[in-house]
Amino acid sequence: MSIFIKEMVKNKLKNLRPSELLQYSRQYGFQITEKQAREITDYLRVNSPDPFDANTRHEMLKQLAAITDKETALQTQKLFDEIINSYGLGYLFH
Repeated sequence: MSIFIKEMVKNKLKNLRPSELLQYSRQYGFQITEKQAREITDYLRVNSPDPFDANTRHEMLKQLAAITDKETALQTQKLFDEIINSYGLGYLFH
């Protein structure tokens, strides 16, 4: 089951649309522009980062900080950790 969940998450990241990202940003209280949403989704599509690998996740957050700012990247990391813990999926992330 964990392989299925991992593939679903990676697929969602790779196919995320800017409009969806903007919707999530409003839902979770982040401020990003349309241009930033396009740049982020382009990065995710081209690089297909593995959010389950700590090193890759760290690099992904560095890229997010470069596209937006450090505060947004830190907020994203915090939200990501909260979501992982709320669904009891911490064992999937190393």
